[in-house]
Amino acid sequence: MSHSHIRQRISYQVFLTALRVLLHGVSLSDHRFCFCALALNLILLLSLPICRAILLGFQHYLVMLGTTVLIPTALVPQMGGGNEEKAKVIQTLLFVAGINTLLQTLFGTRLPAVIGGSYTYVPTTISIILAGRFSDEPDPIEKFKRIMRATQGALIVASTLQIVLGFSGLWRNVARFLSPLSAVPLVSLVGFGLYELGFPGVAKCIEIGLPELILLVFVSQFVPHVLHAGKHVFDRFAVLFTVAIVWLYAYLLTVGGAYNHAAPKTQATCRTDRAGLIEAAPWIRVPYPFQWGAPSFDAGEAFAMMMASFVALVESSGAYIAVYRYASATPLPPSILSRGIGWQGVAILLSGLFGTGNGSSVSVENAGLLALTRVGSRRVVQISAGFMFFFSILGKFGAVFASIPPPIVAALYCLFFAYVGAGGLSFLQFCNLNSFRTKFVLGFSIFLGLSVSQYFNEYTAINGFGPVHTKARWFNDIINVPFQSKAFVAGCVAYFLDNTLHKKEGTIRKDRGKHWWDKYRSFKTDSRSEEFYSLPFNLNKYFPSCNCVPELIGGFIEY
Repeated sequence: MSHSHIRQRISYQVFLTALRVLLHGVSLSDHRFCFCALALNLILLLSLPICRAILLGFQHYLVMLGTTVLIPTALVPQMGGGNEEKAKVIQTLLFVAGINTLLQTLFGTRLPAVIGGSYTYVPTTISIILAGRFSDEPDPIEKFKRIMRATQGALIVASTLQIVLGFSGLWRNVARFLSPLSAVPLVSLVGFGLYELGFPGVAKCIEIGLPELILLVFVSQFVPHVLHAGKHVFDRFAVLFTVAIVWLYAYLLTVGGAYNHAAPKTQATCRTDRAGLIEAAPWIRVPYPFQWGAPSFDAGEAFAMMMASFVALVESSGAYIAVYRYASATPLPPSILSRGIGWQGVAILLSGLFGTGNGSSVSVENAGLLALTRVGSRRVVQISAGFMFFFSILGKFGAVFASIPPPIVAALYCLFFAYVGAGGLSFLQFCNLNSFRTKFVLGFSIFLGLSVSQYFNEYTAINGFGPVHTKARWFNDIINVPFQSKAFVAGCVAYFLDNTLHKKEGTIRKDRGKHWWDKYRSFKTDSRSEEFYSLPFNLNKYFPSCNCVPELIGGFIEY
């Protein structure tokens, strides 16, 4: 039987099942609903050739490249490095991101999550840069290497926190008490809390950033409804279309002399030839562990980095929840989340060993890209990891894409961070919004998440140091860094209030939406969880906390 006949028969069964769900309110646990999801996967499998999977993977690579370039661009000059060192750090960060993404999709949560650099570690890294013991080094390159080795040592020690909490199952015990109500502030501010990286970045070169933002929304949201024939082309590949168009437009402005007499700051953000990466990047280079020398260790810096690692752990928990939501998987079982955190600790360890200058966590922008493309296949993300390896080793080719002007990246953030924030708000459907307890927990936690972090960030911007300012810089970071994270503050406040406030009253459990997640706390209560989160190569026996199984992921069959 041909593929077209199979698709027609499956589509007919899917239509009947969906109609029954709408008319008669069939439970989501009905086996026919499972067949509906499986049929949709088969349709996608038969209609999505490998070339589209490769393009989707390249799109994920392109999206994660923004953070991969922006963090070293901000940190390396402060360390004393030049364009050559910046190019090598970007290559290393990209190479390690490829390794960590593969590990997470194969052995971690198995969700289609990209593991890359994180802004959460930047304040602690800056604190290490400003340490007094490096100020007496006259050679800037040697100073760069010394600071990098100190950062490596701090990351290696900090990785033990997530490794222990994840693989021991301790984080599973914490995640068990998470409910849809307490997940709303956490997941929402994981996305909305990054608003500073959105339009303010677009406005740095408005003639480039704003066209990218408008084009991205138009191509992804309006064009598919006008041109029905290419519906799944424009919404799934909107990033490729719009970035190519606006990047060419920015190049024409650059070669046309539009910025020849502009201020240096404007030229740095608008021109396509100011990154300095193409000239500095080597043609071929394979990053390797301890490439900057043997790591150095400082107890205070290690504890400060460990606190940054804990903040990233909480934020990543929210990002994993957003990923499963947009990948159409079943709610993430606590044991699987704990397993993913353990492998994320391994990712931080690799970051320290290779010397990326930054820790690792879930890429929030790539989680938003899942919502835009509506393709939640781990195979696509694994293909994107292949692109990370390729372009990190062939430095000149990777530097070309790394030279995309920052305002274009900021325009992408405006859409993807909004998607992640909206994914958090979608959990409100499981909560009783008529309950004043629900309104208090939601409103108070979100407000404090925004207000407390605003105070700490504003205080730091004005004074050059945080509200907690002692002679021990590492102690200052332990206190200041957590309160600078909007998602961390909101998530912790919501988690505490939701698990302590009138919890024993009979109706509270339904008000929190906890009963919706009860059946997914273990694999035995729902067979789909086994299918979604199973480990390959019969490795389940080595992880007794998660007894899992096959290859269906996120509502999509792997292809």
